[in-house]
Amino acid sequence: MSPDLDRLIKLQHLETTIAEARAAIAAHPQRLADADARLDHAKRAVDAAKEQLKANNDARRALEKDVSVYQGRLTKFKDQLMEVKTNREYQAMQHEIATAQTELGAVEEKVIERMVEADGITADVKKAEAALAAQQKAVEAEKKEMAQDLTQEETALAKASETRAALVKEIDPRLMSLFEQVARVRKGIAISTATRDGLCALCHVRLRPSVFQQVRHNDSIIQCESCQRVLYWIPPPPPIEQAVVHR
Repeated sequence: MSPDLDRLIKLQHLETTIAEARAAIAAHPQRLADADARLDHAKRAVDAAKEQLKANNDARRALEKDVSVYQGRLTKFKDQLMEVKTNREYQAMQHEIATAQTELGAVEEKVIERMVEADGITADVKKAEAALAAQQKAVEAEKKEMAQDLTQEETALAKASETRAALVKEIDPRLMSLFEQVARVRKGIAISTATRDGLCALCHVRLRPSVFQQVRHNDSIIQCESCQRVLYWIPPPPPIEQAVVHR
């Protein structure tokens, strides 16, 4: 392979490594924020369930106070019933007692409803707390892994940048200018392979047969006539010989 072509291929690999490392490093804060957002969502779910339970308890206590009021009123009416002197007064007091018993029964029914509801909400609180604990554990592990990934990417970036700087010194300035010009308009990719069918692997335009033959030699700088990327050829692996079985 042409030394110039070999250097450009190596430079492209380094450029790709550097770009991927920079992208990963730049994405690190957002990855942390996403993990924190999931944890915050789990915390809000716990808070919401606990707030709902508190509201249920407050409502039940209010109803229990009403129960006490109605029970006191019912006791009072029963005491007064012993003191009535006329049939009319007796019937009136019986009506008051019946009304108080109905009202008391309705409030007691609401208390029972709140108690049943509280059981379900309490289960929801426990479920939300369990989900929060699991999310906390997962986020902690994820952040640890992200920290390791960040260190690896920073190391890879530093190493690739150092290697690139040394390689650039070995590349002819005119080729370096060509590489940078093509990379600038082709999203950082200035080098492409040619396929076995004689296509540019990236823009998929068919190469002229004579150009394809030149590319296959890998001994000169040949550009795709369509996308202008520098082309090179990767020979296919040799066929695997099948062992002959003698019988």
